[in-house]
Amino acid sequence: MPVTSSAPGPAEGAPAAPPSLRSGSLGTADIAFFVVSAAAPLTVMAGVAPLAILLGGIGAPVGYLLAGLTLAVFAIGFTTMSRHVRGGGAFYAYVTRGLGRPAGVGAALLALIGYNGMEIGVYGLLGSATQDTAHALLGADIPWLPVSLAGLLLIGYGGYRSIDFGAKVLGVLLAAETGILVLLAAGVLIKGGAHGLSLDSFAPGHVLVPGTAAVLAFAFAAFTGFESTVIYRREARDPARTVPRATYIAVGFLGLFYAFIVWTAIQAFGDAEVVKAAGTDPAGLFFSAITTYVGAWAADLMHVLIVTSVLASLLAFHNAINRYGLALAEEGILPKALSRVHSRHGSPYVAGIIQTVLGAAVVLAFAAAGADPYGQLLLWVNTPGMLGLMTLQLLAALAVPLYFRRIDHGEGALRTLVAPVVAAVLLTTAIVLVITHLDLFTGASATVNTLLAAIVPAVFLAGLALARWLRRNRPGIYARFAAEPAEDGAGAGVGAETGAGIASTGPPHASRPAG
Repeated sequence: MPVTSSAPGPAEGAPAAPPSLRSGSLGTADIAFFVVSAAAPLTVMAGVAPLAILLGGIGAPVGYLLAGLTLAVFAIGFTTMSRHVRGGGAFYAYVTRGLGRPAGVGAALLALIGYNGMEIGVYGLLGSATQDTAHALLGADIPWLPVSLAGLLLIGYGGYRSIDFGAKVLGVLLAAETGILVLLAAGVLIKGGAHGLSLDSFAPGHVLVPGTAAVLAFAFAAFTGFESTVIYRREARDPARTVPRATYIAVGFLGLFYAFIVWTAIQAFGDAEVVKAAGTDPAGLFFSAITTYVGAWAADLMHVLIVTSVLASLLAFHNAINRYGLALAEEGILPKALSRVHSRHGSPYVAGIIQTVLGAAVVLAFAAAGADPYGQLLLWVNTPGMLGLMTLQLLAALAVPLYFRRIDHGEGALRTLVAPVVAAVLLTTAIVLVITHLDLFTGASATVNTLLAAIVPAVFLAGLALARWLRRNRPGIYARFAAEPAEDGAGAGVGAETGAGIASTGPPHASRPAG
């Protein structure tokens, strides 16, 4: 006869727990899909790589390898720290642990500006890319604004649904956009390129040229968002392993894939002819290559897949922003309503609605001003977003060695000191390269570029001022900012077996922010 207990169950006589994010929903591949999709590989290759070839010559593929190597070095310290910092605030939690609460609040505002800038500007690209596709395939001229607004609603719905729904959608779209680039590469390799295959792109004489600095600036921009793996920690299965794996897979795939595709595009025209071809028609370089080596049908398909590539990038960034909004609402920095999670989908739906409304307001404001969707909405809004995320990477790299100096840990010096310091130096160089070549990104005047670049330090200083205000007027919120959660997101469902081990990683005092 089974033994029964008369004690009430945990839910008896107590209010039901509020809905929360779906822990254990995402595996390594799912998180990697979000990160790689945010980078929009097809859009980066077809839209930006021709400019890299034009400016840097046939040595352009090496620029993407160097950028990938730099970010892989950054990932060493970044992922090591991810095993010790379990909060949902990602970048700002890391910065708080190493550089103190004021810098952490500044990083939180930078993250909001950075990710919103990277997403909202892309609605301009969605409108212009759809215009180009409709004109190329149907000969039709359509207005960009309705397309961008429809995209806002579509992406808003995708963010409203569960995170595993988003992962499935991104998996399909990412497979399609990378598949068309692989098809192009296969056609070039099978036919031997224009004049036979050459490895001259990797010779020092073609890499060490004045235009390489500009190529590096473009290359670093092509990886933007790869670090967002840690944002999904609370929804990951076994995050201590899943998050680092997804980070390395993302940065490794992007670096090698970008370099390989750029190299095959060079082979499609030949070392001696590709720079001229890129200068004559940069926007049509990849379409011309795939028409020659695969067929006109493939060029038509590439037009369509560029639109879906942009949609995938938008959905990935939208999900990242929602989780930052959720985390900051839980901190008390943003209104509490943004911390609401959907009872069925497990999504931060209120944060998603607010982000969609913000995106619509910016898009409508640019449209009302008669702005160009590509040259102004995309480039002017994306640029401070890109600089903001690069600055966050630098702050996180600086935070790693300072964090590990203050705690007892079993990590080696390579991970906790050498790699982060090297990454900080390389990321500083990358930021300088981007700022000094900002006109290549925006096509704007020096005055506009100065204003766009100034947004990043202005936002960070505003964060420092906000931290000072919180310390004086909201000491409870300030004291709890970026505190470690009581339990890891993996503690429920799949991955629960490892959750206890994660929760005990590092000594008890490791959960206290610096300053």
